Amino acid sequence: MAGGMSHRAREDMGRYALLPLRLFLGITFVYAGLDKLTDPAFLASGGQGSIGALMESVRDTAALPGLVDLALKSPVGFGYAIAFGELAVGLGTLLGLFARIAAAGGSLISLSLWLTVSWAATPYYYGNDLVYLMAWLPLILAGAPLLSADAALAGRRRGRARGGVPLSRVAQVARRGR
Repeated sequence: MAGGMSHRAREDMGRYALLPLRLFLGITFVYAGLDKLTDPAFLASGGQGSIGALMESVRDTAALPGLVDLALKSPVGFGYAIAFGELAVGLGTLLGLFARIAAAGGSLISLSLWLTVSWAATPYYYGNDLVYLMAWLPLILAGAPLLSADAALAGRRRGRARGGVPLSRVAQVARRGR
């Protein structure tokens, strides 16, 4: 094809379009979760750099101060919940395992952080949590159709649905010429 890509090449590129986003969000959330879990100052109810001090500092500027109050009832527990949530979301996203559920979890974490921690950022686009929230939406809609545990599991289910024989067995028989 003169002067451009073939239709097939454009389709192939489109199929892989969400992989960079998946990698970025997965790595970022795994890193964020591990960073919180390994920072003893963060997982404290008070003091510089703690989740408790952070929640206290944003309480009066949050869109949902009630959500901050809920976190302040047990700041250490809330810190662990956020850290393990980020870790689970990141791993699920990287592996493509329950990818839509992981993306929904990531969007809920990002939404809660936007409505509390970064709500007061002015102009609004200085707060990164809104950007993360929007970045999760394509993954909620599309899932992880390529290079993922979800795709592998779906392929196995489709193979078994075609007569109960796994596709790997069909390929094995076809190679032998039987």
